[in-house]
Amino acid sequence: MSSTKDPCISVCKFTDDICVGCGRSKREIKAWLKLDKVDKRTVLAEASLRLIKLGATGRRKSR
Repeated sequence: MSSTKDPCISVCKFTDDICVGCGRSKREIKAWLKLDKVDKRTVLAEASLRLIKLGATGRRKSR
């Protein structure tokens, strides 16, 4: 995973402090702009695992 683009998909619904849209915690979302590339990649990897655990799709809403 080489991209460090903000993974927000504008769903923003939380289950146990984890966004079901992007898989990040509220703390990670707030800190995103201040994180370096390595930390962003770590957050993205952890977020992907959380989405799998939640059974969330993490897909963008249809427009």
